[in-house]
Amino acid sequence: MKHRALTLACAVTLTGAAWAETAPEAVSYDYGAVAESLSGAPGDPEAGRAVMVSRGLGNCIACHEVTALSDAPFHGEVGPMLDGAADRWTEAELRGIVANAKMMFDGTMMPAFYKTSGYIRPGDAFTGKAATEPLPPLLTAQQIEDVVAYLLTLKE
Repeated sequence: MKHRALTLACAVTLTGAAWAETAPEAVSYDYGAVAESLSGAPGDPEAGRAVMVSRGLGNCIACHEVTALSDAPFHGEVGPMLDGAADRWTEAELRGIVANAKMMFDGTMMPAFYKTSGYIRPGDAFTGKAATEPLPPLLTAQQIEDVVAYLLTLKE
């Protein structure tokens, strides 16, 4: 029984469940940048790619064009092209932009993906009804880290 408990404890530690996650309301922005990982775990670029093209998650390509994601349809032109994002912004800046771009770019149309309160008109998904705060964030802390890891692969 001791061996099983030790194995389980090791598995939990290795999968990241032992890492501390920063709650959305506790994120510290420094001129829009977020220096520390939100999940405490490294991001996975492939998982970040999946978030960026998924309509049910980040759907980043609805507003941004990314040449490396040309196999995914319907790239937008509302936001800046993300080719070379890793050359334009630091990891901390990318994390802040993805978590809540309004902290860096006042008045941006980009949604805050890691925010739970402070909305002007919160809605309850697509029901047309008002919602009460706090709302769940659009992406998890780990999904933010995964998107940042993917964006860091986009170099000129």
